[in-house]
Order: sequence, then C-alpha cells, then structure tokens
Amino acid sequence: MINEWKTVYTVLTRKVWKAMSVRIRYDRELKGIMDGIVLMCRHIEIAIEKCVKSLTERNPDLAEEVRREDDLIDKIERDIEQACLKLLLTENPVASDFREISAALKMITDLERIGDQARDIAEIAIQFGEEEYIDKLVHIPKMAIIVIQMVKDGVQAYINRDVELARSLDAVDDKVDDLYKIIMAESVALIKKKPDYAEQVILFMQITKYLERIGDHAVNIGEWVEYAITGNHPKN
Repeated sequence: MINEWKTVYTVLTRKVWKAMSVRIRYDRELKGIMDGIVLMCRHIEIAIEKCVKSLTERNPDLAEEVRREDDLIDKIERDIEQACLKLLLTENPVASDFREISAALKMITDLERIGDQARDIAEIAIQFGEEEYIDKLVHIPKMAIIVIQMVKDGVQAYINRDVELARSLDAVDDKVDDLYKIIMAESVALIKKKPDYAEQVILFMQITKYLERIGDHAVNIGEWVEYAITGNHPKN
C-alpha cells in the first residue's frame, strides 16, 4: 500500500512539475512577445517624430530614414506574428491566454499600419521639395504629439493590464478629430484664398488624414487591450 502511494505521489509530482514547466515556458515566451511589441512601438514613435520633423524642418534625409524605419517595423511585426502563432500551436493556451495572444496579433496589425502611415507622410514631405509653405505649420505638429502619446499609452495599457488607460484613448482621439476638422476647414479657406497653392494644401490635408488614422489605430489598440483583459470588446 505504501509503495502504491509512493508511485501515485511520484506520478502526480511529475505532472505538477511538467505543468509548471510548461507555464514557465509559456510566460517566458509571452514576455518575449510583449517586449517585441514595446520595441515595435518605440520604432513607430521614432518614425512619426521623424516624418513630422522632416516636414517642419524641410529635411528629406529624415524622410528617407522613415522609409528604412518602416522596413524594420515590418520585420518586427513578422517576428512577433510568428512567435504568437507558435505559442498558439504548441502550448495549448487556456481561454485567457488565447485572448492575450489574439489581442497581440491585432495590435501589431494596427501598429504596422501606423508605421505605413508615417512612411506615407514622409513621402509627401519629400514631394514639397523647396517650395515655400503657404502657411506656418501649427496644428499638424500638435496632432503628431497627441497620436504619439496615444500609441505609447495603448502599448503601456497592454503591458500594465490597465483597462482605464486603454479606455481613455477614445476621449483623447476626440482632440485629434477636433484638430483634423480645424485643419480641413482652414485648408478649404486657403484654397479659396490662394488657389495657386491648392496642390500644396491638398498634400497637407492628406498628411492630416494620415495622422487622424493613426489616432484611430491607437484607439483600436486600446480596444484590443480591453478585450485581452476583460474578454469583452467595446464594439461587440
């Protein structure tokens, strides 16, 4: 009888240690995914800062750097995607783990699109050449500052499991939308006042639209963070 209990104890102990080992490995790999998302976010922040700076400082070299930065962002996204799929296929995640990984996959899709939009802004900046701007750039740099912080907060909310921070992004996006409306109204007025500058003003309008979309993607990130933590997506 004692030997039977020893055998049962040994088997149970091995199962417990095996389960703990799997969980430790899973947590380690999930941390690697989170670290990758933070790295991707940092490169995106740099890309947005550079594309706007290339516009305000008339610096085409910075715009070219943004193009190269986008290639790196794409590579990081592929690496994170592979790590997520590997975790889903090999570690048999429970429901909460599945939500976490699914949210990570959705987040990197939004982050990658933000990187694309930063590249698009950089490419427009190059198109201006040395042509004098029709007006001083005031609202566009303000929009850039806000959306960069939104991206940071979205990723930080994911890392810190902060639902309130994730939800706050929607209200912050209202500020971006307000600036977008102001710029659109001013742009229409400028075209009417100085039709010769219409092409240039349209380019600025495109830049503004890209920044507005970045804000929307940041809100998406916040919504997926909420899903990862609570199991509920705000739009469902």
